[in-house]
Amino acid sequence: MPSAGAAGADLARAAGLAGGLVFGLMMAMMGMLPMIAMLIGQESPLVGFILHMVISAFFGAVYGLVAARFFSGYGPNLIAGALYGVLVWIGGALVMMPLLLGMNEMVLSVGQAQWMSLLGHLIFGVITGIVFAYLSRP
Repeated sequence: MPSAGAAGADLARAAGLAGGLVFGLMMAMMGMLPMIAMLIGQESPLVGFILHMVISAFFGAVYGLVAARFFSGYGPNLIAGALYGVLVWIGGALVMMPLLLGMNEMVLSVGQAQWMSLLGHLIFGVITGIVFAYLSRP
């Protein structure tokens, strides 16, 4: 297991990019990337994808700072990753994104689009956890 801190964050940043890539491809197929780009005043799917990957690397690094201290192996990281995906979904997709886009009435609102977002965030978290476990193995 890597030392907690920078080494764990570096490994998890790469793991977050792996999870973000899969989630980003899902978002592209659902036409959701322009909404991500709107966070920085753009509407380009490419800009949305790039921003999504930056966000994925950040959240991957945060995962690594915690996971390097508490979890080792595939099973614990799979479960922790899934739970982390749910936390990122709640904090990001259900709270921060609506607030940043000026859609205050959508905060904590859950409809079909949000359930699909939850699935994507779960996949992000699981892949991030599994790849982190793989990269941090002795």
